[in-house]
Amino acid sequence: MVVVDPSDVTKMRKDLVVFTFLSSLALSCAIPIDKSKLEESKVKEEQKAPEDTGLYYDRYLREVIDVLETDEHFKEKLQAADVEDIKNGKLGQELDFVSHKVRTKLDELKRQEVARLRMLVKARTDAMQGDANGDFDVRVDHQALLKQFEHLDHSNPHRFEAVDLSNLIKTATTDLENFDEARHEEFKRYEMLKEHERREFLKTLDEERRQEEELKHKDMKEKHQSHPKVNHPGSKDQLKEVWEDRDGMDPNAFDPKTFFKLHDFNEDGFFDQEELEALFNKELEKVYDSKNAEDDMQEMEEERVRMREHVMSEVDKNKDRLVSFEEFLQSTQTKEFAEPDGWETLDETEIYTEEELRRFEQELAETEAKLHAKAQDLREQHDVLRKEHSELEDRKQEYQQAVQLMEQKSQQINQEKHDLGQHDQPQNPAMKQPETHEKPPVVVNNHQAFPEMHPNAAESVDGKAAQPIHLEGQGQGDGKVPLQHVAAEPVHA
Repeated sequence: MVVVDPSDVTKMRKDLVVFTFLSSLALSCAIPIDKSKLEESKVKEEQKAPEDTGLYYDRYLREVIDVLETDEHFKEKLQAADVEDIKNGKLGQELDFVSHKVRTKLDELKRQEVARLRMLVKARTDAMQGDANGDFDVRVDHQALLKQFEHLDHSNPHRFEAVDLSNLIKTATTDLENFDEARHEEFKRYEMLKEHERREFLKTLDEERRQEEELKHKDMKEKHQSHPKVNHPGSKDQLKEVWEDRDGMDPNAFDPKTFFKLHDFNEDGFFDQEELEALFNKELEKVYDSKNAEDDMQEMEEERVRMREHVMSEVDKNKDRLVSFEEFLQSTQTKEFAEPDGWETLDETEIYTEEELRRFEQELAETEAKLHAKAQDLREQHDVLRKEHSELEDRKQEYQQAVQLMEQKSQQINQEKHDLGQHDQPQNPAMKQPETHEKPPVVVNNHQAFPEMHPNAAESVDGKAAQPIHLEGQGQGDGKVPLQHVAAEPVHA
């Protein structure tokens, strides 16, 4: 249930719970008055558009209502229909008689709403499963998930039928009727949280300061309670104050019919919840002032809702959450209207018991323990990740150092190869000696000889005859034998 501010739920409840409220034209018996006496600012306030109800299908609801109100036949049936018949869905049978243009528009609105809900369901499911599994490619059974939306017939996504109107009215009526109950529960938790925090703060103080704070709290409470008498909401005394102070009318000439006409701002023949709550401003100003530290404005809004609910319980006889002109006039004829009981404000009412506060504090403690455990788990995960990160950084540095050493070694080897190549080359390539094509020496008796010295090839050099070459150990006398007398032997490899 979505909890929103009560001022957000105004005209929508009227449109939705009872469509017969369009029959305000029949209330021509109301006393005509000159509304020029009202302040211009007040008139502008009443002409403002209704706020969002807070329902997740608010736009669809408004559009359906707007389209239905364009059909004259349906509008006539609304004026004659009983409230219970509308709530039970019997009015939906009249859809068969509306114009083709209206039915086509309603079909289009439903198709758009179904498409919107499907996108909403898929986005929500994909996000949840994606976060859990790291996989966003998820198949979703949209038809099954759409069953959780009760304000339309999801089995027929293309046509707006009587069951759709019935579902829309029933669902919205239930949601809006639960609005106040949910609000009261939220307010109770708000008050218990305030008291819990106050008590926890007192535990942090020494005895002297604790007593000072307790005394200060008591004084502020008494100051808040010292306010003028608050009239019973909806009583003659309460309405006469509004009549005199706000409307500027003669207090001795109070007339219920004229009063209703003055404060039926949209002139539809009903007091809706916003119009009714506006009547209590004078009473609330007696108790609450935003400038006072002891006055809580959230308590003021809760008081406003309590007053409105009380009047509704006494005046709204058909329980349609609206006060019709007839219901209002009937209430002014009762004894309770002229002689009401006193009204107990919030500061005179027990909002919660000590047992409820104890359970609330236990719930807070359990929630806090879960959050603490989750935080501890996150810290441990953080430490693990930080350690892993440190290890990865160390490995990264080791790898970087290894790569640097390898690069240095590679550069050293390349430099040595370069230096060696420079050493093997002649210093002046221009002085390179010409190549000679000398024949290999011939081995003769294990000694090398030169074939150019063959005896038959003796030539003169510079005009001198070549001298024979003698080999030691071969020949007679001095052991030298001329080469031409040596028999040639085969060359050994």
